[in-house]
Amino acid sequence: MEQEALYQLSRSLQKWVLEAAAETRKKMTQPLEIMTKSSCNDLVTNVDCANQAFFAEQIKVEYPMAQLVGEEGANVGAGDWHNGLTFFVDPIDGTMNFVKQQENFAIMIGVYEDGQALFGIIYDVMADQLFWGGPQLGIFRNEQALEQAADQPLSEGLICVNTRMLVTNERQLQQVFVQSSGVRIYGSAGITFAQLLRGNAQAYISKLAPWDIAAGRVLAETLGFQILNFDGQPISMVAKEGMIIAPKQAMQEIIAIMAHSKTAE
Repeated sequence: MEQEALYQLSRSLQKWVLEAAAETRKKMTQPLEIMTKSSCNDLVTNVDCANQAFFAEQIKVEYPMAQLVGEEGANVGAGDWHNGLTFFVDPIDGTMNFVKQQENFAIMIGVYEDGQALFGIIYDVMADQLFWGGPQLGIFRNEQALEQAADQPLSEGLICVNTRMLVTNERQLQQVFVQSSGVRIYGSAGITFAQLLRGNAQAYISKLAPWDIAAGRVLAETLGFQILNFDGQPISMVAKEGMIIAPKQAMQEIIAIMAHSKTAE
């Protein structure tokens, strides 16, 4: 994408996300319509659906040839994202937090062109923190440019994890925890990525769907984080998969611990 077109994309996405967030805050003063999806812990609300419909309409008007991969329905399968312009939309990331806490949730959109990371945006709605940018633009928190991730040993930083994986000690995750400075669990990929991008956490280990990772991947990789699956291979972003987001040193240590657990099995 040409630079001027990229600037326009950035302006449009920031405008759409802020508009959707304003509507979200307004609807939070009214009773929510709450439905379950795969389980009682997997929720969707009328706000999730309304936000996705809003983004879908904006994308259709401004980028009519683009594809949409969204958590609440999509017009293309995630496997097609290597062709053309694709928008990955998570209209409310951290819906349980949204319902139970009314904070610690985010709106996320990642944009890819022919399989290449183009632009990412994550908005912490209640904290009014907007993380945005890409390889050609740099990465920003509101209007402040963010620095490259510090490449330190695992022992020097906090890690963010998937609750179920930690409790069941999947892939020796408890050993990863022991060798780190400690664990933090946020219940939202977007909020977790905000911590990584700000330098408040060093690594994130979880199982994420394409719309959970797309925006954060653009932002994190631009700042020097690596993103690999539990076997140390590139992620596919086609279906939900286990992955590690970390700078090089911590990544190597985490992969080594997980590899040992797999050998022990």
